[in-house]
Amino acid sequence: MKKMIFIIAGIFLPFFGLLGQEASNGYKIVQKINLEGDGFWDYLNADDATGMLYVSHGKMVNVVDLKTGKSVATITDVNGVHGIAIAPELNKGFISNGADSNVTVFNTKDFSVIEKVAVTGKNPDAILYEPFTKSIITWNGRSSNATVIDAKTDKVIQTIALAGKPEAAVSDGKGKVFVNIEDKSEVSMINVKTWKVEQTWSISPGEGPSGLALDIENHRLFSATDKLMVILDSETGKVITTVPTGGRVDGAGFDPVLKRAYSSCGEGLLTVVQEENPNSFKVLANVPTQPGARTISVSSKTHRIYLPTAEFGPTPEKTADNPRPRPSVKPGSFTVLVVEPVK
Repeated sequence: MKKMIFIIAGIFLPFFGLLGQEASNGYKIVQKINLEGDGFWDYLNADDATGMLYVSHGKMVNVVDLKTGKSVATITDVNGVHGIAIAPELNKGFISNGADSNVTVFNTKDFSVIEKVAVTGKNPDAILYEPFTKSIITWNGRSSNATVIDAKTDKVIQTIALAGKPEAAVSDGKGKVFVNIEDKSEVSMINVKTWKVEQTWSISPGEGPSGLALDIENHRLFSATDKLMVILDSETGKVITTVPTGGRVDGAGFDPVLKRAYSSCGEGLLTVVQEENPNSFKVLANVPTQPGARTISVSSKTHRIYLPTAEFGPTPEKTADNPRPRPSVKPGSFTVLVVEPVK
């Protein structure tokens, strides 16, 4: 996503979402999954089809059983890992490795690595399984393009030129893919039959979009920007409305059963937006989480929400060589928060 971690000075805010404590806004943190390894993180994927949670972390991907919350495997040698996409009918997973500009292909049955595929751009960041074409798409942040890989053969079949820096993307499963263009504050629509950008829409007044989610049934896109979620018609590109969110937003998710959109905020807040009907939306809850919990994955089966974060040490002084220093991550503190609606 935007950065592997986005923390500002003074990060030591209270951890409001205490484990097991029922929140007054209808959500609670029910579990903290502590995982091995240190370092920063980016995307994660709670995949209902395989029953696994795949978490990018440092130079590995942690694989967690969604039912037990237990770690079952780690996939290593993923330099600059960003995201994980799953092709369930092929028993294959795909990991975007930004530093090496390649994709690790693995077997979702035993988590063994099958091969690595070089992409046709620089810094593959977000990664998407596109079920209509059975393709994997990497969104290459430093080359303003996307690489399309045949998920069956693991061969590159197309490169898509984009107007700017791509961030998160979603598929409607019917021939269209949508992607946030961060530096242009736009959303582009790609026709997967031609692999061409057919429409590009402004998300004004939102700026610098990162997370993106989709209500396929009602054709609504949820583009996450800092302190604002922009909701668009995915057929016309018209901005339907905007709703306020927390700060330092990076992720977005959607639960098609509950008709709720989510925006995960690095300041330590999860914003829940209820879709009352296709043209009416309201903030249902602002759930305290933990500083750094900026990326998100949602299970539409259990309605649980997964948010990775860690505890942080002091931020080093600025230097000429390091003008934007990051705080250190406390060893052994990496965790995934599990949030669910109160029943």
